[in-house]
Amino acid sequence: MNPRLMLCQFLAALIFALVAGSVFGIWRGYDPTLLTPTAFVEMHQGAVRGLNVLLPALGFASIGLTVVLIWSARDKGFVFWLYLSALLFMAAAGITTRFFNQPINALVMGWAVETLPAGWSELRAQWWNWHLWRTAFSIAALALLLAAIVLDRPSRP
Repeated sequence: MNPRLMLCQFLAALIFALVAGSVFGIWRGYDPTLLTPTAFVEMHQGAVRGLNVLLPALGFASIGLTVVLIWSARDKGFVFWLYLSALLFMAAAGITTRFFNQPINALVMGWAVETLPAGWSELRAQWWNWHLWRTAFSIAALALLLAAIVLDRPSRP
């Protein structure tokens, strides 16, 4: 097998596993509805400072690598469709983040615990709902990517 293709597969899987693992960890360990208002604002603002640039950058890198894998599998039938499906779910996670989670993140970054705006808990609930969607999209993308990589091996006689 082509060593460059193997490196591309490895990096795509590793990088996207970091993305999917991060959103999965937030889902399992950070249900904002269980936090006090103070804890919610402090934790959310800290997470945005640490992840708001890093995770989209990793997502873009994995999408770019997956495009290379799609191109390399253009004549491999089912494997091609698995890579393409992984890419579509990666894009869905990215679009959800960019157009639904990040605008709410920007609002939360301006909040002070002492002066939470009216309706803040509704925004928190909306953010959580969109986070659940991007988590599902990310896990599906990773599963499809890994399946494609496993099946994208030369046939042995």
